[in-house]
Amino acid sequence: MSTSARTVPNGQTLETRIPARLDRLPWSGWHLRILTALGTSWLLDGLEVTLVGSLAGILTSPQGLSLTDAQVTAAATTYLAGAVCGALLFGYLTDRLGRKRLFLVTVATYSLATLASAFSWNFLSFAILRSVTGIGIGIGGEYAAINSAVDELIPGRIRGTVDLIVNGTFWVGGAVGSLASIYLLSGHAIGGEHSWRFAFAIGGLLGIVIFFLRLSVPESPRWLMLRGQEQRADDIVQNIESKASHNQPDSLPKPEGDPLKIKVRDHTPWRDIFGNMLGENRQRTYLGLILMVAQAFFFNAVFFSYGLVGKTFFHVTDKQIPWHLLPFAIASFLGPLTIGRLFDTVGRKKMISITYGCAGLLLAATAVPFAMGHLGAKGVGICFSIVFLIASSAASAAYLTVSEIFPLELRAFAIAVFYALGTLVGGVGAPLLFGLLIQTHSRLLLALGYGLGALLMIAAAICEASFGVEAAGKSLESISKPLQSS
Repeated sequence: MSTSARTVPNGQTLETRIPARLDRLPWSGWHLRILTALGTSWLLDGLEVTLVGSLAGILTSPQGLSLTDAQVTAAATTYLAGAVCGALLFGYLTDRLGRKRLFLVTVATYSLATLASAFSWNFLSFAILRSVTGIGIGIGGEYAAINSAVDELIPGRIRGTVDLIVNGTFWVGGAVGSLASIYLLSGHAIGGEHSWRFAFAIGGLLGIVIFFLRLSVPESPRWLMLRGQEQRADDIVQNIESKASHNQPDSLPKPEGDPLKIKVRDHTPWRDIFGNMLGENRQRTYLGLILMVAQAFFFNAVFFSYGLVGKTFFHVTDKQIPWHLLPFAIASFLGPLTIGRLFDTVGRKKMISITYGCAGLLLAATAVPFAMGHLGAKGVGICFSIVFLIASSAASAAYLTVSEIFPLELRAFAIAVFYALGTLVGGVGAPLLFGLLIQTHSRLLLALGYGLGALLMIAAAICEASFGVEAAGKSLESISKPLQSS
């Protein structure tokens, strides 16, 4: 029986060309379907964030839950805290049990928790359910499995473009959330007392639809080869080759390079995981943490509090808030869509440094006239739309970076850990900090908060330029060899 027709037991070595076979494939309709099915994880998160931002005003009213401004931002913090807790669980399980199992479990968790959020009756119930939602949809659940699967299924020469577009679908969800909020808050179809409940129900129902879309996505062949399931991995790759070549696999170019030798084992010990992250790849660990902290603070500070900023400083009504969120949700998706290709052609280091640096400078340039009272609601919206056009690509590139620069065995766990740490440092604290700053009604103090976000982004740009990893066009295995390779 040939090597490709059997399961290799633990401790034995197999030779495989699966990574090279996947990297040589042309872009096809199959890849597009995978992009669509997996990209919805970010769409759901964008929907969640925008719904809460759009509904911030009504949640503080008697028609909502009569929350205070601080409680609204605290609920955002519990959502992020749930994602952190999920990171330690689901991130590890994704590497241990496989990509597919986990992205089905997490989207199911999200759907049920979001539907339950529609039945919240006070702050405590709302905060708890937001936390459970975060466990499912947050990076600890969805993103670890999704980014790992995307990177391991997409050819290396276009991996950056596809990854940025997938991550950029967060803002498609943001636009959908804004439009849904506009309709629900209009009062034409549903009374104001229940409109916010229907808004959360939309997210839960969408999650159920996405669950069934995910059923057609295969397990990562790269992960299967680590566990010695070469027959199953080979069957999946053959099916992909057939679809990508229109049933003419012999027309595909030959895989380049020597076969990869893998010593099979059923799991990766903790000592190997942390030994790699804190030893051989220590500098990469610092880089991933810096990029994640900067973008987490930047986005969570601005986006989670934007509705309250509009209401407090510009007297924007509850019904108007979604209209203010919609333009820069659209601009934020156009960023990765238009410049994402440059991350594969110009290169990772240059583009990450440029986008982080420009986003920081643009935010600082917006904070100054805001503090001086020279910007109205429309002016702030235009400025933030320009900022997010650039910053959305930078944030997406942070996830791309941490998913590329660590070995296959700990890829999902690395993504989860860096997001968890970045969110604890920059994300959980940011909504609370900005909630307090907004309550002061001081433009200057809020502008200083924006200035802190700008400084973090500029610092991250400098770090990327200094010791970033150039991964454009390279196979994952050449960027970081699997721990099980020999």
